[in-house]
Amino acid sequence: MDAMEAILTRRSIRAYTDDPVTDEQVETLLRAAMAAPSAGNSQAWAFVVIRDRELLDAVPAVHPYAKMTPQAPLAVLVCGDVSAEKYPGFWVQDCSAAVENLLLAAHAMGLGAVWTGIYPDESRVEGFRRLFSLPEHIVPLALVPLGFPKESKEVSDRYDPAKVKRERWS
Repeated sequence: MDAMEAILTRRSIRAYTDDPVTDEQVETLLRAAMAAPSAGNSQAWAFVVIRDRELLDAVPAVHPYAKMTPQAPLAVLVCGDVSAEKYPGFWVQDCSAAVENLLLAAHAMGLGAVWTGIYPDESRVEGFRRLFSLPEHIVPLALVPLGFPKESKEVSDRYDPAKVKRERWS
């Protein structure tokens, strides 16, 4: 799958088969995530790969929109490492780029995934900190449950010329 096909056909997948995702596949996903741009090339991110069924089952108690997590064979928790930032506050953009790379790589590999946002919802941030024993300098941005898709979704053309301005707003 070429890059444009991956970008234009990727969809949020919330249902997964029981087929396992290999360690090699996970490494490929993380390599893609870590290939994202970051402010000052600080790479102020950290990733927690979660396969433990008890932890995956516990996620919906701290994130109401991550109810698919107990059915996923694994999830990747994408976090900002504020102690590694060169430019304070840009970890959000850095980690967001990493999440998108991870989602596109998953799709290109035949996996399904969904971005579930955590930051800036403070109750979610604290819930994930407790559940995954995160130190204070690590801030959870997003959880990406993933696996082989049990569902397929229609491609959706989301281009909207009304959202495009040329040169200036008016």
